[in-house]
Amino acid sequence: MLRGLLQPMHLLIILGIVLIIFGPGKLPELGSSIGKTLKSFKKAVVEPEEEETPSPKKVEGK
Repeated sequence: MLRGLLQPMHLLIILGIVLIIFGPGKLPELGSSIGKTLKSFKKAVVEPEEEETPSPKKVEGK
């Protein structure tokens, strides 16, 4: 069903539509925002794994 979905010609058509919608001036800004989003997503995925092991707390005696 999805066989041959993203052939080179399809990718060129998608790129053309993106150029029409956003214009060539907005593409660098769009790429930068997508990159920042992916970086923050990766950071959010990695951080919880590190925080799962709680550090031992000191118990103060009375």
